[in-house]
Amino acid sequence: MQKLQKFLPFLRWFPMTGKTVQADLIAGITVALVLIPQSMTYAQLAGLPAYYGLYAAFLPVMIAALWGSSNQLCTGPVAIVSLLTATAVVKFVPEIGSPEFISLTIMLAFLVGTFQLLLGIFKLGVIVNFLPHSIIIGFTNAAALIIAFSQLNKILGVPMHRSEHFLIDIWNVIMQIGNTHIPTLLFGLTAFVIMWFLQHKYPKLPNVLIAVVITILVSWLINFQKIGGQIIGEIPKGLPSFAMPIFNMPIFWEILMSAMVIALIGFMEAISIAKAMAIKTKEHIDSNQELIGQGLANIMGSMTQAYPASGSFSRSAVNLNAGAKTGMSSVYTAIIVMLTLLFLTPLLYHLPNAVLAAVIMMAIFGLINFKAMQHSWYISKHDGAIAIVTFIATLGFAPHLETGILIGVGLTIILYFISPSSGNSLKSQ
Repeated sequence: MQKLQKFLPFLRWFPMTGKTVQADLIAGITVALVLIPQSMTYAQLAGLPAYYGLYAAFLPVMIAALWGSSNQLCTGPVAIVSLLTATAVVKFVPEIGSPEFISLTIMLAFLVGTFQLLLGIFKLGVIVNFLPHSIIIGFTNAAALIIAFSQLNKILGVPMHRSEHFLIDIWNVIMQIGNTHIPTLLFGLTAFVIMWFLQHKYPKLPNVLIAVVITILVSWLINFQKIGGQIIGEIPKGLPSFAMPIFNMPIFWEILMSAMVIALIGFMEAISIAKAMAIKTKEHIDSNQELIGQGLANIMGSMTQAYPASGSFSRSAVNLNAGAKTGMSSVYTAIIVMLTLLFLTPLLYHLPNAVLAAVIMMAIFGLINFKAMQHSWYISKHDGAIAIVTFIATLGFAPHLETGILIGVGLTIILYFISPSSGNSLKSQ
């Protein structure tokens, strides 16, 4: 039985008691209520039509749970991986949301999954320990700000031109404040108020879902699209088709480095969450098994038109707090997403894009943690410097986010060789 569990790790969940089934079902439904609107927002962040988020919230969620080692980790679309996906693909296909752009994101998911799977098979999960925490702190804070600012034009209802200089693009958006589409702004602000109020007054309620439902109803009643508002529009009904990704060989080798960066950053996010929850649940987390789970999730996802996915901090926390006992909770979540794709997509037609932007900005605020950078500086001036330089470089070189990481790694290596104290700090990561 133990040998069989090595290849089918989900067998450890069985046999289940009635209480376990009930707890997992409740947790699965609860997570789905958060995941469905959230996945659509992150797909847009990745430069894809919103419904591609639902594709990434279907099979990858189930596969990662079945072949991972964490009972509560929830996989699917996440903010940072979505942003990294967009910045990786837009370099080769500037037309965001075009068939070529979509095809390349699907190929990218396959490459990300393959890299993760190989790392897991060859038991190289320890490799994530060589990327210092100070780099992750700096990169995450910068990426969070970039994600938040990238949604500003959708809140204001003005166009945003994408170039090689993200900060210039944002400045151009700010200069258009006088052209703000007031109904769009009101929808965005209303969504903010609803989510903030429910989060603080009624934290157990699905604040994102409630904000989405209310704004869809209002949008439908006032015919928001007719007065110039941008909405989700028609979502293809049914499950995504099953097919191998189309491999663009002229681009293959050039995008491979981006795939490796996304694979490592995505896995670091997933394993950090899994280990944090394992402290509470007293479970054993196997980094290599998680790599296999994440890798298979992305590979199988790419065959059902999904873009790269990873473990989600917010949804994993919801899953844990809702009482999930095994990974079956994620299987139930995936089933609910499947039912949504089959029967409920027409209900999302009138959802304003400004509301999705508000959902992204609200979720991303939790990633901004300047105190961690300050704390890193107090502990070690070298670690603090690495975090700050990575932060500035990531912002400055956006949309080429991988440059910030490479500069942070370069500085870490330099400090490692010129200062014994920084070397000891690096070893302690």
